Amino acid sequence: MAHEVFTVSEGLSRGISAQALRSRRLSAPTSGVRIDDPDPSLIDRCRAIARVVHPNAAFARSTALRLLGVELPWQLEEDHAIHVVTPRRGERPQRYAIRPHFCGQKKLDVVHRLGLRITSAPQTWLQVSHGLTRDSLVGLGDAMTRRKNPLTTVDELELLLRETFKMRGLALCREAVELVRSGTDSSMESRLRLIIIDAGLPEPLVNVPALDTTGQFLALPDLSYPELKIAVEYDGDHHRTDPATWRRDVERRQLLEGAGWLIITATADDVIRYPDRLIRRIRAAIRARKIQQER
Repeated sequence: MAHEVFTVSEGLSRGISAQALRSRRLSAPTSGVRIDDPDPSLIDRCRAIARVVHPNAAFARSTALRLLGVELPWQLEEDHAIHVVTPRRGERPQRYAIRPHFCGQKKLDVVHRLGLRITSAPQTWLQVSHGLTRDSLVGLGDAMTRRKNPLTTVDELELLLRETFKMRGLALCREAVELVRSGTDSSMESRLRLIIIDAGLPEPLVNVPALDTTGQFLALPDLSYPELKIAVEYDGDHHRTDPATWRRDVERRQLLEGAGWLIITATADDVIRYPDRLIRRIRAAIRARKIQQER
């Protein structure tokens, strides 16, 4: 539910006293503006701040990720500042509780959502890059190009990258974009894929339909080597705690195994604590399948 947002001057013109404007019933996300809610949401705070910053300003970085509904990399999870970016230095807001940034580009790449100007997914991906590792940046690119409700495409990330000539983190972005894959379903699947690649194994395909010999759909493995009939599946906690998900997983794996597929299941421990153990399993499976094909 959106609450009323108004500037201090608007409140005074309506007959609200200066004392009332300092009431605990109102909140002041920054100087010169009030919200009729003592505990406002991020959207309402940004709606209020938008009333007092330059029209060219846009919400950026971790603020933009939250407004766009993107899963944040762990390095940004504790960053709750309101980040605002402008294309020119003189337009940067100088108000408390706002973290101002200067982009230096002639035109910011923005989207209009929730009644706000927000840096686009590609623009935001570039702007947060200098504070991330390669793997986190790849994971963020994957999150922006999810199989369901994607916010952008790899082509759009590459296009904005080509049009950007000077920026902190630019070299890292060029490395990471080569590893971003559209169509993923979770950040752990992205981490799993990168572990496999970094181990020198062939890159598995992401969410490619597995078909039987007649071309009928069997399942959609998280990661797979279709030519070897090997599926690598990530099992999160919800696979155990949600009975419906568990039943679907069992049915899917039975269909794959019945069609001659080998399924390698990975858990959070495999990805985070014991990746070497997982890699040994995948490498052994690839070797065994290749030997079978040569016979």
